[in-house]
Amino acid sequence: MKPGIHPAHGPVVFRDRAANYAFLTRSTMTSDKTVEWEDGNTYPVVDVEISHVSHPFYTGTARVLDTAGRVERFERRYGRRGAN
Repeated sequence: MKPGIHPAHGPVVFRDRAANYAFLTRSTMTSDKTVEWEDGNTYPVVDVEISHVSHPFYTGTARVLDTAGRVERFERRYGRRGAN
């Protein structure tokens, strides 16, 4: 790697407030807020809205769409196709 052209990276804690979950990784992101981690060291913390713990794709709690209900509601509103 060429020196001086890459951003500085270091340990950062990412915290998912919705799921009350945090993980330590390396990143180029920085923050003024800090948190004391399990190892006793203090690291910058970045709050995120969604992580692999709270996202429906990963948790398996995705909503099931009521497609039959949508079709029936559409037909009631606009009429059935080919009914003439």
